[in-house]
Amino acid sequence: MTTKPLFRVLPGAADAPVDIWFNDEPLRVPGGRSVAAALLAAGIDRFRATPVSGEPRAPYCMMGVCFECLVEIDGVPSRQSCMVAVRDGMRIRSQEGARDLPPPPPSHTAAENAHGR
Repeated sequence: MTTKPLFRVLPGAADAPVDIWFNDEPLRVPGGRSVAAALLAAGIDRFRATPVSGEPRAPYCMMGVCFECLVEIDGVPSRQSCMVAVRDGMRIRSQEGARDLPPPPPSHTAAENAHGR
């Protein structure tokens, strides 16, 4: 059974198409909209997996409130795809689980702080 995309571009509503990559696959998507809207129009329905259960997630609110649409865009993780405009050449990856956090900056010990170092 073939499924139809949930979202489609209305005739005359799209800017010129742009070429992007999603999970290393090339896609031609409508320009002039958010990354989330462009991916949905291309038939992508899984944007990330939850850190706890691994359940698939996709955009829900499309206005930056729910964080269900988090993806990695051009190497930057945890981007809200509904809040970023799609542009030619973007490299987008689905976000799997919790993102890695950078190590904290070095901190001074209590003894060093007490001596003003």
